[in-house]
Amino acid sequence: MGVLSSLWTGVSGLQAHGEALSVVADNVANASTTGFKASRAEFQDIMSKNLKGIDGGNQMGRGVRIGAVNPVLAQGNIDQTERGTDLAINGDGYFQVKGGAGVSYTRDGSFHFDRQGFLVSNNGQKVQGYQANDKGQIESKVGDIQFPRALVNASGTKEIKLDLNLDSRTVGGAKTFDMKDPYKTSDFATAVETYDSQGNKHTVNLFFNKGQDRTWSYKGLVDGKEVEGSAGQDGMMSQVCEGKVQFTEDGKLQSQELTSSQFNFKGGAKQDQQIKISFGEDIATGGKGTGTKQFGKESDVITWRQDGYSAGNVLGLSFNDEGVLTASYSNGQVLDLGQVLLAKFENPEALFKQGGNLFKQSRDSGEPSLGAARMSGRGSISAKSLERSTVDIASEFVTMITDQRAFQANAKTITTADELLNEVIQLKR
Repeated sequence: MGVLSSLWTGVSGLQAHGEALSVVADNVANASTTGFKASRAEFQDIMSKNLKGIDGGNQMGRGVRIGAVNPVLAQGNIDQTERGTDLAINGDGYFQVKGGAGVSYTRDGSFHFDRQGFLVSNNGQKVQGYQANDKGQIESKVGDIQFPRALVNASGTKEIKLDLNLDSRTVGGAKTFDMKDPYKTSDFATAVETYDSQGNKHTVNLFFNKGQDRTWSYKGLVDGKEVEGSAGQDGMMSQVCEGKVQFTEDGKLQSQELTSSQFNFKGGAKQDQQIKISFGEDIATGGKGTGTKQFGKESDVITWRQDGYSAGNVLGLSFNDEGVLTASYSNGQVLDLGQVLLAKFENPEALFKQGGNLFKQSRDSGEPSLGAARMSGRGSISAKSLERSTVDIASEFVTMITDQRAFQANAKTITTADELLNEVIQLKR
């Protein structure tokens, strides 16, 4: 009987719109959930019944059902925070985290460091990323992001780079260098800092004397009390290096040579420390003669730098827009500790929700494509930021009213069918 089928059709409408209201309720409940993506109920009609003896479009509907609940993967607004470990994704990527339930994915970047130095989510999942070596260089090895170095080790100086101007007007051979009175017997003097293997700082005084054929010789002296095998008790300086530089007629660096190097600092664990002294890219070894010059102006130091440093304590941590975790230390060093990686899926709508703002890979989502931010469409990472929920309360209320009215209308269908059945029952009386 048609009246009976209308009852079941109305029931299907009540069930479908009740479930749709549950989707709306879930969206509204998660309006403040970090990184949450609003979902939408997709309705489908139920297989229709063909009228007797008639094919084609002459069919009678059987009702409705929820065919799918799909997330609306729009980009959420990004809010600035004052927390250095808050990260937001601007794009299609997901953070990869690992815990007791295995590998999961999330858009919630409200991370923090636990007591062991691991970067973790609010539910204790460890954030995955590329590891860095002891020199602060990011490598392709994937693992837990950890901050293990509250104290950075000391590093002895391996190279000193100088960019000088040595006065071409200086008369060659006019002075004979004497270690007992180096400042008065040299044409130019400057000082640079170096570090031994244990991070102790030493001042190396460089004394230059001009010779013939645009060639300058130099000697490096330190306080004799700082090096092994020196009678430094009389305040005499001790020689630790010696070399020469030569220039072309137009003042460019032709060649350079370090003829002697004996950096045997006291207290340094590594004796006979080797330190390279570079004055630039000389022409003799294929360079362009850049760096130290010989021009007709007073001798002076343009720039200098060296690569050693003492031990230092961490002063601060920060992330950049590529997800690189950087630590700054009290000795002036800045080292990269790791890089948060992002995962991209071909069909992110098929990811399986597991609660706690976490997703699992499913068969239909495809395999994750892992890599750094700003690569292959994974999006960028905003530091000190969090992605807001994509739920639009006003839009959800409109949907709620629509589903409510549809629910009431289907309920009316059932009451009307009930009245008709009551009329049928009354026929026999």
